[in-house]
Amino acid sequence: MALDAMTRTRTETDSLGSMEIPSDAYWGIHTARAMENFPIAKRPISVYPDLVIALAMVKQASARANREIGVLSPEKAELIDRAAQLVIDGEHHDQFAVGVMQGGAGTSTNMNANEVITNIALELAGREKGDYAFLSPIDDTNRSQSTNDVYPTAVKIGLSLTLQSLLEELDLLRKAFLAKAVEFHDVLKVGRTQLQDAVPMTLGQEFHGFATTLGEDYHRLLENRYLLFEINMGATAIGTGITTHPDYAPAVLRHLRQITGLDLETADDLVESTSDTGAFMSFSASLKR
Repeated sequence: MALDAMTRTRTETDSLGSMEIPSDAYWGIHTARAMENFPIAKRPISVYPDLVIALAMVKQASARANREIGVLSPEKAELIDRAAQLVIDGEHHDQFAVGVMQGGAGTSTNMNANEVITNIALELAGREKGDYAFLSPIDDTNRSQSTNDVYPTAVKIGLSLTLQSLLEELDLLRKAFLAKAVEFHDVLKVGRTQLQDAVPMTLGQEFHGFATTLGEDYHRLLENRYLLFEINMGATAIGTGITTHPDYAPAVLRHLRQITGLDLETADDLVESTSDTGAFMSFSASLKR
């Protein structure tokens, strides 16, 4: 990633080596590598604010759960919690810079969230960005987590947040069509079948049919909303929960329910849930309808 010669930088290091990161950036080396490796889309994930908020909610719930079960110090958990809340409140969204199209199953998105929240937390603690010896994006902000449970959970929460406004607008549209059905109840027209004139009907009957279709779409989306409430937090990489404290999954679920206000539930089979994309396919099908 080319940097202007006058740009102040900080040096960050990972297993591949070191990179210069703009000193004012809240993202770090893993985000920088993703922007170099995946210049596919010109749109960053920040174009989906509900996804960014959902990622911060997952990080906040995880920090609270990790503190509760004793695997993260209260000081670190509090800093991560406060930093995540700033993102939930709409701050620093421009720092979610990785492209919407990327390889690696979303690892770059997860690391972008980890780095941004960590560096906000470091700033809150009065420390320099990149001081990962004090607070680590991987060992602290991502503790008890994997991309494979964070990312699908965040997508489900983000979709649920967005769906609420969609359902409200869809119902307003349905009611508008019903009002037109009443308004046009005595307006005669020719019905059409296969693009040809058929038999008489009223314009009110036509608009009432449209309203009925919109109502059915509303209920299909509402049904799929509940499919999005099943999450796999605590599954880690493949669903076995390896390296995770046995009390983490119920703890993070409880905190996520409180933070999001959604009736989330942990999947009965985390191995199946980690690999299953059925909820997303069903939701996509309802949107297409």
